[in-house]
Amino acid sequence: MQNPNSIEAVQSLLARQNYVCDRALGTVAFLALKLGRPLFLEGEPGTGKTEIAKALAKGLNRRLIRLQCYEGLDAASAVYEWNFPAQMIAIRTAEAEGNADRDTLQRDLFGADYLIERPLLQAMRPDEHGAPVLLIDEIDRTDEPFEAFLLEALSDYQVTIPELGPIVAPEPPIVILTSNRTREVHDALKRRCLYHWVDYPDFEREIDILHARVPEAAEALSREVVAFVQRLRTEDLFKKPGVAETVDWAKCLLALDVIALSPQVIADTLGAILKYQDDIQRLQGSEAKRILDEVRAGLGPA
Repeated sequence: MQNPNSIEAVQSLLARQNYVCDRALGTVAFLALKLGRPLFLEGEPGTGKTEIAKALAKGLNRRLIRLQCYEGLDAASAVYEWNFPAQMIAIRTAEAEGNADRDTLQRDLFGADYLIERPLLQAMRPDEHGAPVLLIDEIDRTDEPFEAFLLEALSDYQVTIPELGPIVAPEPPIVILTSNRTREVHDALKRRCLYHWVDYPDFEREIDILHARVPEAAEALSREVVAFVQRLRTEDLFKKPGVAETVDWAKCLLALDVIALSPQVIADTLGAILKYQDDIQRLQGSEAKRILDEVRAGLGPA
């Protein structure tokens, strides 16, 4: 499928994948596709940064390749490794058969049959459906040496394997990087990308997201759920609930056949929206009822 030719087309493409996209995000996504630039998405956890890569890949019928970042990730782990056990078996087999010609064996051992491709190398390979979507998720979890390597790889869209030489992407992948801002990512990497801050949605947009992701939820319950979660985000919590938690909570309430929030229902299902005991403890007792009363007063008559 060809890339969308307008901002509105990007929004429509994402909407068909149940991803509600405002114009600002639609604009930067369109420009990233149009200009072939990596897209750097930064924001709080659970605001939909990862989901946009999934929605784009599905909407464009492209392969999604995900590099999940973590502390200690190095270039070798992100690009390739050799299948050492298989290489050792091949060496012993060649010795047993008397075919242990050193040059031939070395050439065979460091060929495609023994190469294990990791996400960055996979993204450089040709694909019949077009350039894949490369999701580099939570880049803020890595360290500066890996950032420097990534900057070089994304500048030329190539990686080098010492035994094989440089491997250049025939068509640059669609690159999306995400960060939860647990630390600042170096400016040099950000300058290579188009940047967008993914914030918590406003009330109406979060309602639209809930309608798209949980269409079976009744309107009244959806409005109470969104209003309650948005009210929680104003509280002094260790981890504020994201949009993902809003969706999860609505699904839990539907599974319990809940038609309206109550203090007891909230107490029973807090684990769907809050992930730390201190935050859950804060909402116990009369606190949940107080917030629910404020939410209902703000919503007005059904």
